[in-house]
Amino acid sequence: MTRRRLAHLAISASLLTAFTAAADEIPHLAAKEAAVASVEAQAPELVDLSRQIWRFAELALREKRSAATLADYAEGQGFTVERGVAGMPTAFTATYGSGEPVIAILGEYDALPGLSQDAVPERRELESGAAGHGCGHNLFAPASLGAAVAIKELLANGDLRGTVRFYGTPAEESVGGKLYMARDGLFEGVDAALAWHPSNETSADTGSSQAMVDFIVEFDGRAAHAAYDPWNGRSAVDGLEIFTYSLNLLREHVKPSVRIHYAIADGGQVPNVVPTYAKLWCWVRDSTRSGVEEVMQRVRKITEGAALAADVDSRLTVQTGSYEMLPSFAGARLLYGNMQWLGPLTFSEEEEAFARRLQRSAGVEEKGMDGIAKPVDEDPGEPQGGSTDVADVSWLVPTVHLSVATAPAGVPWHAWPVVASAGSPIGHRGMIYAAKTLAATMVDLFADEAHRAELRREFEEKTAGHIYQSYIPDGPPPVPEN
Repeated sequence: MTRRRLAHLAISASLLTAFTAAADEIPHLAAKEAAVASVEAQAPELVDLSRQIWRFAELALREKRSAATLADYAEGQGFTVERGVAGMPTAFTATYGSGEPVIAILGEYDALPGLSQDAVPERRELESGAAGHGCGHNLFAPASLGAAVAIKELLANGDLRGTVRFYGTPAEESVGGKLYMARDGLFEGVDAALAWHPSNETSADTGSSQAMVDFIVEFDGRAAHAAYDPWNGRSAVDGLEIFTYSLNLLREHVKPSVRIHYAIADGGQVPNVVPTYAKLWCWVRDSTRSGVEEVMQRVRKITEGAALAADVDSRLTVQTGSYEMLPSFAGARLLYGNMQWLGPLTFSEEEEAFARRLQRSAGVEEKGMDGIAKPVDEDPGEPQGGSTDVADVSWLVPTVHLSVATAPAGVPWHAWPVVASAGSPIGHRGMIYAAKTLAATMVDLFADEAHRAELRREFEEKTAGHIYQSYIPDGPPPVPEN
């Protein structure tokens, strides 16, 4: 080990004072200390990576600079990088080591449209109408890659054995890049996967997510002059309006866990022409994929009925969709143990003040940051809302998931306050804590076959008899031309 690494080990040891158990009771302590020291040593580079991705703010399947920046960093750290996997130019894998176990860690880096925001605690666009990281994905990938690099160093030194693989996964916010990776078999042979997500609290996650299907409904009619001979026309927009009215009536007759939301993508061009085309983009969610399918049976009938009523043609096309998350309780307990070992995530007075100003701007209680790790919730109940393509991975591989506070409680997500947080020291501090927790947990999974076996046992019990079927249609991913 180099003098530089030994120095960083000493620095790290001075930081790790909040142990909840005696040193001789902590499994794989030396490897965990080395992994955490590696993350600490990488911290300036990881923060720089996150800042670059935050500035790029690239949308789904357009993350060319973000993906290249991450892949270049992995390559520079000694990983074997395969770019453009699963038919997506902005997807890649970075692998180090050989043999079993194979432990994967996931990273996301796509932004959201229309959320451009400076890293300040009041609304201030950087570029009018541009994208922004309203879900903190600029933090997600660097933290995961930093943890992978820490494990790579332990593999290189002979302290651990096996293979670590980082998955650069684009387009989580729409399309779902992991779905195409899954279809192409990129998760075959993986023993366990880890992921995390920026949040307003810190927890080892046992809650699920919502299953979702993303589809479009189109209507084709017949044009006519809206004043001279409207009787010769058949309005596609009539079909669309009947569809949306019926869809909204359906809301009364679905379970409370169901969510339906849509946007009218095309509602005609000019008032004095009976419109020949109309298009609606819709998502249906529920706690389980089977629940989504029940709603979709009704939606398909509504589509057909609307077309009949308007005397037009209709098409319903599924674009993508995801399962509900299959949580790993055994993995959550490992995560929580490592967070207890690391101690609480704390923020400086300046960072707390920034958080309270953000909360004031958002009109919510000024409580500041919440970095205390929540105990493992053994009965999390129904998911609170939201979907992710990480969920599909969790039906293929035992998947361990972490949430870390990178934005203050109460501020809205997919909104400018989270963009501001993700570009600020608040987000960076949470990102480094996530990387350390993930790295320590990966040490457990590499070093102890019993942990991997417990994850596998729980996974096989939950998936017994289930055959994974993706929502994505046949054909290549919908990569933009430019």
